[in-house]
Amino acid sequence: MSEIDIKEGRMKDGRVVLCGANSYEQKYFFNEEMFGKIPESMKEELHVICVLFTEECGGIFMFVFEDDGSISMETVSDESDYLYDEISAGLLTHQIKIKRQDMLEALSMYYRVFILHEKIEGLDITQ
Repeated sequence: MSEIDIKEGRMKDGRVVLCGANSYEQKYFFNEEMFGKIPESMKEELHVICVLFTEECGGIFMFVFEDDGSISMETVSDESDYLYDEISAGLLTHQIKIKRQDMLEALSMYYRVFILHEKIEGLDITQ
């Protein structure tokens, strides 16, 4: 995903990339180093979401963790990509937020507990 310059699972601004797909290079990226312990079924679901998104809308699509531990979806395209459908991308992103809300919340919790090492009140996690 060279257009957005991901190095060691991070974007230039330091945010952590969970996964993404690039329709230009027909590649999928998953940050195995930080998120290798999440269930395989969730990894597969993320893979399907990313690839289907880029097949439908084009461009590059990513799940990214913000500094506060929340997860966001980002989509970008090359300026010369006249086939990229920005309206469909917005609608599909909204649909994913609604249909996959539980999964996105679980991923955010995982990131906050195991990556940011936050203590979550009322949550007893023992490794």
